Amino acid sequence: MDHYEQQALRELQQWQIRMNKKPSLFNGLTKGLQNKVNNVIPDKIHEIMTSAIKNIVRAALLGSEFTTKKEVPSGLSLAERERLVRERLRFYKKAAATEGAATGAGGLFLGLADFPLLLTLKMKFLFEVAAIYGFDIKDYRERLYILHLFQLAFSSDARRREVYQKVLNWEATILEFPSLQAIDWRRFQQEYRDYIDLVKLLQLVPVVGAFIGAYANYHLLDNLGDTAMNGYRLRFLQQITITPK
Repeated sequence: MDHYEQQALRELQQWQIRMNKKPSLFNGLTKGLQNKVNNVIPDKIHEIMTSAIKNIVRAALLGSEFTTKKEVPSGLSLAERERLVRERLRFYKKAAATEGAATGAGGLFLGLADFPLLLTLKMKFLFEVAAIYGFDIKDYRERLYILHLFQLAFSSDARRREVYQKVLNWEATILEFPSLQAIDWRRFQQEYRDYIDLVKLLQLVPVVGAFIGAYANYHLLDNLGDTAMNGYRLRFLQQITITPK
């Protein structure tokens, strides 16, 4: 291993410790608050959010519109690949912040429009990252991996530990999914919504919505970037006979 790979491995191990942490008391209190928030959000908003998640994620996993057309040179080192990932992450964080500010300043209806737009940005980013690390995003199994990384980034503490074990033992996990139809869409939607509903609700507040939208979207992409990089480091380093545990 070169110096960069050694540093990446240390960062990966620190990330793995975070992924394995048990749910905290604060997490339980947050979940209770989330349930109360869900009860006061109008049913129409719930329907819009659920429909957006289902349609966009299915399109990403079953269609071709999210595949990247950019060619990534073969034989790149881990350092070179991650330089490209960081460049794309900076682009997507700025795009998400700009979009969040614009929709947050527009009141209820534009605020709701942010939900599918942000979800689309997240999916596009994950597809680009997978390609940069050298994985074939036309393979449905790689799209399943993208879906699991998405869940890992935006799930409760308890669910996160469960998904992390599936990511860690990926070769066994893919045997559970003979096709994309085996995905538990209902659970996937609810976990994602529970993770970001409170933030998206605050984004609908007049005056402060633009600031909240920009700040929240920027950091949601930052969290996704950290999860994606370490999720693919896990497999990339495994390919060169390093097996983190």
